[in-house]
Amino acid sequence: MLVAVAFFVALGFGLVAPALPLFARNFGVGKAAAGLVLSVFAIMRIAFAFPAGRLVDRLGERIVMATGIGIVAVSSVLAGAAQSYAELIILRGAGGIGSAMFSISSLGLLVRMTPPTQRGRAMGFWTGGFLLGGITGPVVGGLIDQVSLRLPFFIYAATLTAAGGIGLIALRATPLADRAEAGTAANTKLTDALRSRAYRAALAANFADSWGAIGVRSALVPLFVGDVLHRKPIWIGIGFLVVSAINAATLLPAGRYADGVGRRPLLVGGCLASAAGIVVVGAFQDLPGYLIGLAVLGFGSGLLDVAPGAIVGDVVEGRAGPVFAAYTMSSDIGTVGAPVIAGAIADVSYAAAFFSTAGILGVAAALAVVAPETRGGAGGPSRQGPLQIGQQIGHGLDPDGQPNQVPGNLKG
Repeated sequence: MLVAVAFFVALGFGLVAPALPLFARNFGVGKAAAGLVLSVFAIMRIAFAFPAGRLVDRLGERIVMATGIGIVAVSSVLAGAAQSYAELIILRGAGGIGSAMFSISSLGLLVRMTPPTQRGRAMGFWTGGFLLGGITGPVVGGLIDQVSLRLPFFIYAATLTAAGGIGLIALRATPLADRAEAGTAANTKLTDALRSRAYRAALAANFADSWGAIGVRSALVPLFVGDVLHRKPIWIGIGFLVVSAINAATLLPAGRYADGVGRRPLLVGGCLASAAGIVVVGAFQDLPGYLIGLAVLGFGSGLLDVAPGAIVGDVVEGRAGPVFAAYTMSSDIGTVGAPVIAGAIADVSYAAAFFSTAGILGVAAALAVVAPETRGGAGGPSRQGPLQIGQQIGHGLDPDGQPNQVPGNLKG
C-alpha cells in the first residue's frame, strides 16, 4: 500500500513540475522568481519537518500521512486556480508543509512495520514506487502542458486523492499506525539517535546523495551539456534516463544484499560509486565520459536509496517522528543547497563543482566506514522489530524479555 501511495504522489508531482516555472512566468515575473516557486516547496518541507515529526508521535503515522496528502491536494487545486504570483507562492509553500507530513509519516510507518530481515527490500520497493511515478509524471505532464498549464494542478490533486484514500482506508488496520497503539513500544529520541555513529553516517549519506544525484544533476548537468559538451537538449534527457534506469535496476538487488549481508557495505559502496561517477563526468568532459559517469552515479545512488533508510529503521525503536524528520531534512537540505552552492562554483569551473560534490560523498563514505553494521540490531538502541516486541508482550513479557504487568485480557 505504501508503494502505491508513493507512486501516485510522485506521479502527480512529476505532472506539475514541468508546468510550474512556465505557469509562474504568466504572472510577469522573472526567471529567479519563477524558480522560487519550485524552491519554496522544499524550503517549507525543511521548515516544517520537526513539527511534522512531533505530530507523528502524537497522532500516529496513518492520520498524519493522509492529512499531509490532503493538504497538498487542496493547495494544488487552489494553486491551479491562482490569480496572482503571491497566491501561487503561498499555496506552493502550504503544499510543502503537507509534503513534509507525508514523507516523515510514511517513512516511519514503513521502517517500523517491516521486520529487520526484510527492511532493505522494503526500502527498495518503496523507493521504486517514487522512481516509477517520477519518471512517468514528467512525460505525461509535458503532453498535458500543451492543453493547459493549469490542468496539471487539478490532475495532481486527483492522484493525491487516490494516494490519500489508499493511506487512510487500506492502512486502517495497520498495527502501531495510530495514537491508540503508541504505548506498545518505547520511543527513540533524536538525541539518542544522534549518539549512534550508524545514524550519523546515514544522515551524511542521505545528504550527500541528494546533493549529487538530485541537486547537482538537476541544476548543473543540463547546463553542462550545453556549455561544455555543446550537445542538443535531447542528451540531457538521455543522461537522466541512464541515471534512472541504472538506479531502478539496482534497487531490488541492493535490498536483498542489505538484508542478506549488511547495510554498511552498501553505504560505503554507494558513496564511493556516486563520487566516482561525478569525478568521471568532471574529469573527461566529453560525451562518453558523461554517459559512463552518469551510469555509475545511477548505480551508487541506487545503493544509497536502500542502505541509509534501512539503517535508520535499525537504530530506532517505537515511534520516532523527530528522528525520521532529521533524516528527511538531510535530503531536502542537500537538494536545496546544491543548486545554489555548486552552481556558484560552476560559474568558475564545472570541474571544481563536480569534484567538490565528490568530496562531499567521500566524507560521507568515511563516516560510513567507521560506523557499525546495524543488520541484526547492533548499531543503535533498537534490538528487535515491532513484530518480536508484539509477540513478547502477547506472552506476558516486556520488550527486554522480562515479565510485564499487562492485564490478561489485553495481552495479545
